[in-house]
Amino acid sequence: MKYKLLSFARQVGLIILVAWTVVSLVTFLIEFVPGSPATAILGETATQEQIDNFNRKHGLDRPSFFLSISFEEGFEWHGLNNRYYDYFAGLLRGDLGTSFRTDRPVLDMILERYPATIKLAVASMLVAIGIAIPLGILAGTNKGKIIDNFASFIALLGISLPTFVVGPFLVYIFAVQLEIFRPTGSLYPEDIILPAVTLGAALSAILTRMVRSSVIEELGEDYVRTARAKGLSERTVIYKHVLKNGLIPVVTILGLQLGVLLAGSIITEKIFSWQGLGLLLLDEGIAKRDYRLVQGCVLVISLTYILANTLTDVVYRWLDPRIRLN
Repeated sequence: MKYKLLSFARQVGLIILVAWTVVSLVTFLIEFVPGSPATAILGETATQEQIDNFNRKHGLDRPSFFLSISFEEGFEWHGLNNRYYDYFAGLLRGDLGTSFRTDRPVLDMILERYPATIKLAVASMLVAIGIAIPLGILAGTNKGKIIDNFASFIALLGISLPTFVVGPFLVYIFAVQLEIFRPTGSLYPEDIILPAVTLGAALSAILTRMVRSSVIEELGEDYVRTARAKGLSERTVIYKHVLKNGLIPVVTILGLQLGVLLAGSIITEKIFSWQGLGLLLLDEGIAKRDYRLVQGCVLVISLTYILANTLTDVVYRWLDPRIRLN
């Protein structure tokens, strides 16, 4: 019991540390982006009075961090009178701040878009699994044959093509030429197909190679020969025994790739105008220099990535009870 409590406390501490580090880095780096939020949002024709009022309203007239360095004044300590402290004090109250552009709570804006991003990530993962497992099993059970070579070629092709190439290609084929789907948008249920295939294609290529390697390795184990000697069908041996034991490294990749899907969905959402968190981050956050929105989006993405890794650990123990989490 004591060990479990310590393990849980360590996991919570790690989550807090990673979230703090990510948001701190984003806060630090965004200060070096040329231009100011007031100019980006109010426009180049804004008067100095309008800019001053904007900065005062959103606290931009205050120092960014606890300490500032300048060549003229040297080091200057600001104590708690800085935007960095205010932001994290707000986080402890569950407040992600207010958007500079819309004056809406950042949390509300994220909650509107977050389900669309999660739906796209899950759909992409289902596409990847649906392609990779059958193809990987076929390749692994036919090592060195034509099917194996074909699967390896498809996997290599999928890894080599980035989403910003696959996405426009799918739009041209299925939206422009065949007119089966709409090129952009997220209004109708079928709109998720092209972006999900775009994201899932690269992941399926990686998973196919993993499944193939796992199947080939497991087929050489003693328990497979024992199962065959008992008269079990090849299908039962493969899908009931080999696949379950070979899924452990595949689950590792799936858990880690969920974070990659969330990051990759930023580009994909832009290509297909999918109204998710990535498009919000790009168009409303970074483009408008909306500090609070950028910080909130990155925080949610990082926490989702951490949660995905935690769930991966839980699935580890379900697949193989011998695994104990450190």
